[in-house]
Amino acid sequence: MVTSVVVAAHDEAAVLGQTLRTLLADAEPGEFEVVVVANGCTDATAAVARSVPGVAVRELPEPGKPAALNAGDEAVRGFPRIYLDADIALETTGARALAAAVAAPGVLAAAPRRRLDTTGRPLLVRGYYAINGRHPAYRDALFGRGAIALSAAGRARFGPFPDIVADDLFLDSLFGAAEKREVAEVATVVATPRRTADLLRRLGRVRAGNASLRAADDRVRRARRSSWLVDVVLPRPWLLPAGVCYAGLTLLAAAAARRPAVRDGWGRDDSSRVPADTDGATGAAS
Repeated sequence: MVTSVVVAAHDEAAVLGQTLRTLLADAEPGEFEVVVVANGCTDATAAVARSVPGVAVRELPEPGKPAALNAGDEAVRGFPRIYLDADIALETTGARALAAAVAAPGVLAAAPRRRLDTTGRPLLVRGYYAINGRHPAYRDALFGRGAIALSAAGRARFGPFPDIVADDLFLDSLFGAAEKREVAEVATVVATPRRTADLLRRLGRVRAGNASLRAADDRVRRARRSSWLVDVVLPRPWLLPAGVCYAGLTLLAAAAARRPAVRDGWGRDDSSRVPADTDGATGAAS
């Protein structure tokens, strides 16, 4: 059984090498089929990918994650299939565990749990993620991890990836609770923005993308706006100051999401895309 891994990468030269080396560090020959789709890159992303043995590279002239994911799907043949963000370090053992999860009867999709890296971040960013990290929307979900595994039957649920920003929320919407699994023994480290302005840029883009997807597809889970207060802060009153940060930044992001420049722009947070320490970016954790 060959596990295929598709990595859509736009200007990810700073982090892609570590991602690929971490993934393949303990791989057996022929165990993984890895394709990096460098899309609209102006840096050395493609060259970095080609420097890692066992990695195939496709290049697209225009940036766009959906097109890159579709090109990756066309280039690979194996299942299970893992869609991995270029800045997420998933260890070989973690990739194996995700592949094993979707080989279980009835499980069509799997994702790791997430660990938020807020080391050295400003107070407002840490306050936001103190709430976000406890938010019940992420329980038993596929989004926000940077890695999603699908079985062949899971991938058959849809055709090409639609032209949307929220690809992980789209995938989450395709499967019922019994069909998807969070693999608790595998964790991906999600680097949070290093500046408050970068966090707002990320939140505006995510909010605009999620709203667009929800408007087009009624299968997508609805956002419960008061959940941060009812489910997170009220049971933990000591988080009230963090809740104020969360609410304020969320309102600012909501306003930003209505602006065309945010709605239609790339909106990526580049501040978190720096090479992580080996000890801080693992794909499996206890």
